[in-house]
Amino acid sequence: MPTALLLLSLTAAAQVKLPRLVRDSMVLQRDTKIRLWGWAGAGEKVSIKFNNKTYKTTTGANGKWMVFLPPTKAGGPYTINIDASNHITLKDVLIGDVWICSGQSNMVHQVALHRERYEKEIAASANPNIRHFAIPMLTDLQAPHDDLPAGSWKAADPENVLQFSAVAYFFAKQIYDRYKVPIGLINASIGGTPIEAWTSEEGLSAFPGITKTIRQNKDTAYINDLKRKIAAANASRPKPQDLGLTGSTPWYNENYVPKGWRPINVPGYWEDQGIKDLDGIVWYRREIDVPASMVNVPAKLALGRIVDADLVYINGKQVGTTSYRYPQRRYPLESGVLKAGKNIITVKVTNDNGKGGFMPDKPYYISAGKDTLDIKGTWLYKVGDAFTPQPAAPVFIAHYSPAALYNAMLAPTVPYTVKGFLWYQGEANGGAPEAYTDLMPALIRDWRGKWGLGDLPFFWVQLPNYMEMKYLPGESSWAATREAQFKALSQPNTGMAVTIDLGEWNDVHPDKKKDVGDRLALLAQRTAYGDKQIVASGPLFQSADITNDSIIIHFTDTGSGLITIDGEAPGDVAIAGADKKFVWAKARISNNKLIVWHEDIKAPKFVRYAWADNPVQPNLYNKEGLPASPFRTDK
Repeated sequence: MPTALLLLSLTAAAQVKLPRLVRDSMVLQRDTKIRLWGWAGAGEKVSIKFNNKTYKTTTGANGKWMVFLPPTKAGGPYTINIDASNHITLKDVLIGDVWICSGQSNMVHQVALHRERYEKEIAASANPNIRHFAIPMLTDLQAPHDDLPAGSWKAADPENVLQFSAVAYFFAKQIYDRYKVPIGLINASIGGTPIEAWTSEEGLSAFPGITKTIRQNKDTAYINDLKRKIAAANASRPKPQDLGLTGSTPWYNENYVPKGWRPINVPGYWEDQGIKDLDGIVWYRREIDVPASMVNVPAKLALGRIVDADLVYINGKQVGTTSYRYPQRRYPLESGVLKAGKNIITVKVTNDNGKGGFMPDKPYYISAGKDTLDIKGTWLYKVGDAFTPQPAAPVFIAHYSPAALYNAMLAPTVPYTVKGFLWYQGEANGGAPEAYTDLMPALIRDWRGKWGLGDLPFFWVQLPNYMEMKYLPGESSWAATREAQFKALSQPNTGMAVTIDLGEWNDVHPDKKKDVGDRLALLAQRTAYGDKQIVASGPLFQSADITNDSIIIHFTDTGSGLITIDGEAPGDVAIAGADKKFVWAKARISNNKLIVWHEDIKAPKFVRYAWADNPVQPNLYNKEGLPASPFRTDK
């Protein structure tokens, strides 16, 4: 609610109101002064009773009040009573450690999306001392908000945990298991969003181009005109004429008799199987024989990932749909959908650009009870519509806009006393690593300044391996973005979880979220919790010495020793002379250093390690099993 309307409402009611975060079942930060705040009528006296003591304050002319509860040890549950002209009781309040968790889709990704991998962890998740507050998606181009529109604190259990951020949950579990301290997770994250959207206007003041965009976006006339142009461009586009739905019998109908369908392999992209440059709608069809044991019991259809959107039918009944390419397709089938004998699976796939079809190296099956049917192999296809190429339309997406997410989702949390920050983002900025080199430190400084609690611990995830492998040395914007993230370690009280071994070539949302959370927890244990004996990071590049025909690489964070995880020679190491023409190098480990050379390069100058979107053999680790960060010495 805008501040003016909030004050008007409070003046009329003259009752104390609390921010959405301050409510039943919240976790408050231990061992430091705790900020509690809210609103009431101007000049109204407010009384807060906590832990057998009473704290009093009076609202200012703006109707806002704030009190500081004293540093309190971890524990609870507590009850907090707040009195003004009305009375509020907050129940089941814990004192522990509170972490702001933010970023894009890999921080969003709920435990439910990784249910198959973490079935046992979900079943054992009941823990009232781990709590999660999910902030709903909201943007504002104008100014920071004072409060959130919705949200509540949820304790971990097999039902609630499905909606927790998977990375944040596994981080919290690791920390709780070690310290037995209640953990509160405030999750503000939205898929596909750039770092600028999460930074305040003040935090972006050093970036003239971005601040110009912020000023422009505050002009409602400009935004409204842009939206009209977008609407007009979309209205002028031809509407799909899907042959699969316009004939006398829809192609998904059980009574439809296929004519003119051609064979195609699933999984796979249609552009790789003889269909050239088609953006449009392609229907897939497969007949399968289902045994009686799989009938009249709940079942599941796994269709990997589909690029971009799908509608799925079995025996003419719609059983699932997804509107965009990234989610894994896991469609539950009600008892009775399958029948003994012949069954027909029909999938409508819509692709707007790039390669369309079924993502390789993903699971494709139907399971019911103890039985599983593999549905990979030869299907039939027919094109429903081929889209005519159209000129690019103007684009405006509010949650991509600088400061827009900070204003609506983070600004309302700033008064909340927290332990530190967890950040998993970078994919959306992967095409502009040079800018990210400056934007990430700016975000860290911005948030710390806003919270005003000093150099709070700030830990992030370096981008994992992703996309196709290349077997020759080359350039990579994702590698350069990882380098930008590495450089942010120059900020004090920070840490970076290296995940170059946890990605998937064909999925920007890799499945191994527990490993990511565990590595973030290691960083927190060492830096935020003071366990200096913890080895929290894999080897990090420190310096390079050139000696005759070889280059010696020095590292920090080698732990108990530098190794290769597979026992082979160090892989993905490239070397170049002054011409920067990189070739694969020979390398060996000696005294926790990496010795790199190539017999044809007599005057080596530069080394790169794992410098690729998806390096082939990044096998450099410490003995604690943590991977080395990719690096280059030529910049």
